[in-house]
Amino acid sequence: MVTAAVPAGAGGFEDPPAEVLAEAAAAFGLLASSARLHIVWVLAQGESDVTGLAERVGGALPAVSQHLTKLKLAGLVRSRREGRRQVYFVDDSDVVTVVRLMLGQLTDRAAHAPARRVRDITA
Repeated sequence: MVTAAVPAGAGGFEDPPAEVLAEAAAAFGLLASSARLHIVWVLAQGESDVTGLAERVGGALPAVSQHLTKLKLAGLVRSRREGRRQVYFVDDSDVVTVVRLMLGQLTDRAAHAPARRVRDITA
């Protein structure tokens, strides 16, 4: 489907097509889970199997496996077989960039103004 360009807004940027906004919302929705966000963060540091991920993120093996399935279906994570193990890795470097940027910014803010939290603002 071809989408017509939308006139530039106040900042001089064109609004993204509805399909792009929907796809971005779906990706952010997946990352809205702190467990999935933590999994992506860990995998951004390097590959891991489900047992290593469960230990690192402090989750139960079945729950981590379910989160990985959702991330794989969305195309954010892939896996490959190494003998009897499935090794997981991030398949989208742009998502890693966004996750690192967001977590880095929030970590910096927390260090300088611990009373201000995003969840307090959105509640």
